[in-house]
Amino acid sequence: MDSEKGIIRFVPNALTMLRVVLTVIFLVMLLMAGRMDDAKPANFLTIAFVLFIVAAVTDVIDGKVARKYDVTSKFGRLVDPLADKVLVCGAFICFALSGQPKLANFQLADGWLQLIQWGMVVILTTREVAVTVMRHVAESRGVNFGAVWSGKIKMFVQSFGIGTVVIGWGHVSRPWGDWFTIITFAIVVALTVISGIQSFRRPIK
Repeated sequence: MDSEKGIIRFVPNALTMLRVVLTVIFLVMLLMAGRMDDAKPANFLTIAFVLFIVAAVTDVIDGKVARKYDVTSKFGRLVDPLADKVLVCGAFICFALSGQPKLANFQLADGWLQLIQWGMVVILTTREVAVTVMRHVAESRGVNFGAVWSGKIKMFVQSFGIGTVVIGWGHVSRPWGDWFTIITFAIVVALTVISGIQSFRRPIK
C-alpha cells in the first residue's frame, strides 16, 4: 500500500509537467497559425485545439488525484497554478500577436480591434502576475494560498474563451461567432477582476 501511494505521489506532478509541455506546443502552434498564408488554417488549429483540451483535462485530473490520495505537494501548489497562468496568458498574447479575434463582422477600426486584443492581455496578465506574487509570498510564510471558487470558475471561463477564439479562427466566419466571442470576452474580464479582488482580500501572513 505504501509503495502504491509512493508511485501515485508522482502522478500529479508528472501531469503538471505534461501540461507545461503541451502548453508550449500549443502556444507555438498558435504563433505558426498566425503566420500561415491561409486565412483559416482549420486543420492546424483543430490539432491545436485538441492539444489544448488534453492540457485542460490534465489540470482536472492531477488535482483530483492529489486530493484523493492526499499526495499534494508544495511543488504542485506552486507550479500547477503557474502552468495554468502560462497557458491562459500565453494564449491571449499569441492571439494578439496573430491579430485574433479579427471580429470582421463588426468592421472595427484597427485601433479598436487592437485595444480589445491587447486589453485582454493586460487585464489577464496583470491579475495573474499579482496573484502569483501573493501566492509565493504566502507559501514562503507557510500560508496555504490554494485556489478559491471564483478562481476555479475564472479558469474555466478563460479556457472556454481560448477555445472560442481557436474554433472561431479556424471554423466560424458568421456574425453570431463574433457576438459569441465578444460576450465571452466580457464574462472573462468580469470574472478575472472579481477573482482578483477576492484574492487580494485573502491573508498572506
